[in-house]
Amino acid sequence: MSAPNTDMSNTLVSHLGITFSEMSGQKVVAQMPVEARVHQPFGILHGGASVALAESVASVGAYLNVKERGMLAVGLEINANHLRSVTSGTVTATGTPIFQGRTTEVWSIEIKDERGKMVCVSRCTLAIIAPPTAG
Repeated sequence: MSAPNTDMSNTLVSHLGITFSEMSGQKVVAQMPVEARVHQPFGILHGGASVALAESVASVGAYLNVKERGMLAVGLEINANHLRSVTSGTVTATGTPIFQGRTTEVWSIEIKDERGKMVCVSRCTLAIIAPPTAG
């Protein structure tokens, strides 16, 4: 499943193998395989890949809230606490909004391994902007 009206092919989302299983303006769930392409040199899930997954989840959810107004949602700030290492399998990110305003949204994202153990917790602030003009 991909975000409505959004082609995610040839993006970081597709490169990392992220897939979405639930998407709404109130909850987004996505999975990412943990394999060599998302490993750091020590063979464990790269923290940057977790952050990319978290921001992707938050961005899709916020976009779904503002698309009817013709607006976009883009990452403004993100933080993450990496709590447990993962070497293989699949991680699942679940994002829910903390705040939904006219010009910003704040989302909380939890990333868990296949056993349901917390791998990473993140908070992402998104700016709500008009689409860029061509040129």
